[in-house]
Amino acid sequence: MSEILLCTLNATYQHCAFGLRYLYSNLNEYKDKAQILEFTINQNPRDIAAQILSMNPKIVGFGVYVWNTDETLLVLQTLKRIKPDLVIVLGGPEVTHETNEQEITKWCDHVIQGEADILFYEFCQKIYAGEMPPKIIHGPLPDLLKLASPYSEYSDEDIKNRIIYVEASRGCPYKCEYCLSSLDKSVRNFELDLFLGDIQKLLDRGVRQFKFVDRTFNLSPSISTEILKFFLDRIQLGLFLHFEMVPDRLPDELKILIEQFPEGSLQFEIGIQTFSPTVAANVSRRQNYQKIDENLLYLKSSTHVHTHADLIVGLPGETLESFEQGFNTLINLQPDEIQVGVLKRLKGFPLARHDQAFEMIYELSPPFQIIQNKNISFDQIQKLSRFAKHWDLIGNSGHFANTLSVWKKKCKDTEESFFKSFFSLSFSLNQKFPNSYGISLAHLFEGVYEHLKNQPGWSEDEVIELLQSDYSRKNGRNPLPFFRNHSTQVENSLNSKKISKTLSLELAGRKTERQKNHSHAKN
Repeated sequence: MSEILLCTLNATYQHCAFGLRYLYSNLNEYKDKAQILEFTINQNPRDIAAQILSMNPKIVGFGVYVWNTDETLLVLQTLKRIKPDLVIVLGGPEVTHETNEQEITKWCDHVIQGEADILFYEFCQKIYAGEMPPKIIHGPLPDLLKLASPYSEYSDEDIKNRIIYVEASRGCPYKCEYCLSSLDKSVRNFELDLFLGDIQKLLDRGVRQFKFVDRTFNLSPSISTEILKFFLDRIQLGLFLHFEMVPDRLPDELKILIEQFPEGSLQFEIGIQTFSPTVAANVSRRQNYQKIDENLLYLKSSTHVHTHADLIVGLPGETLESFEQGFNTLINLQPDEIQVGVLKRLKGFPLARHDQAFEMIYELSPPFQIIQNKNISFDQIQKLSRFAKHWDLIGNSGHFANTLSVWKKKCKDTEESFFKSFFSLSFSLNQKFPNSYGISLAHLFEGVYEHLKNQPGWSEDEVIELLQSDYSRKNGRNPLPFFRNHSTQVENSLNSKKISKTLSLELAGRKTERQKNHSHAKN
């Protein structure tokens, strides 16, 4: 039985609530009275409420995010109707801004805005002293050098089965208006020696995969080089490290270290968002496109880094044509994955200043995706959303590496837009599979086969051989079911002793299933 419950609904079990561990570790004398309870958005809200009420708590805090707002609301409604005197306090980015306008805040007693590491402790002090804190609570940013470390709060179960999040800094110096980090005044760093000491303790406990949540890991070369040196000295443990990187900032001292990491150990998430200088200026994003080109090509040709680059659909001023140009540019820079995201309206984000001028229309329910604006129609955004899903299934999954390699080369040789070509496939797949979720891999292969075999510049035999070579990498010598009428071509593909160097796949050392499917052949 715990008097203070720290709760949230994670997107999946694999993700764990980093923020709750900060709150718990900084509760001081109330720590023994507290407990972390994590659920997922797929659980029944009544079951969640029942588990919470069974512990007869005095205070229940919830972390609220764009992905769990609706589900958390259902839990709160049950809790408050069953036990009206239960003290419920909310925190998190989704309730920090536009607080009073939200339905969810009507079902709680208090809301803590901003970073709550210390504010939640002070809130508990007042409750136990018999004081009544205000409905809306806000205060100064915490001094990171005085925060208790959260890393010991990762359980053995977390370390064994879940993503371990860490951070060496908070904040972002850039003012990109689609991101809430644009509201930050400055970047604040944790004390590096203490941070690396915590990382060493996690390594000693068996952690081998770390996801850094720093918004700009490579902002300070001196700090990022020290962190990379630390991990490089321990790389023999079989580490996998994920960092968010500024795309146009890769000084030589970082390159020297990055080149030494083996395949499968580094993943960089590189937010580009748009290749249109006009759109970038609209959202106050500053980036050097020449440096972006140079850095992405360098990472592909001279390192073993797995690169994950981001583009956003629906930014003010972006048209279907300019997005197409940006996607084609990024394809030619050869990142391992391209995430095509649809713009979301985050509460409090500065991009709202463009709502009237660019006629921005968003969904009224989470995740508040844009559905139309002045430059891109509702129909175009719907098609781009399907494009993004199909690209993730085909382009990012790595299941079609051989086929895509040849496909990209054909488009380059004929000066055809790869975006248009894949957009056409996406339309065909949507006709065949109106619901893009739940498509089996075999059916996805069949959909690609039926489309490509009828396209100019493709022969049916070539499509069969390429798709079978891709399928065989995961399924041995088993032919695809719909190739049974093409036994000769399939047998030739299965008996082929080697694939050309262009199509060869290097899988050794990969840390994730998706990465195992990607090629890192150096051509």
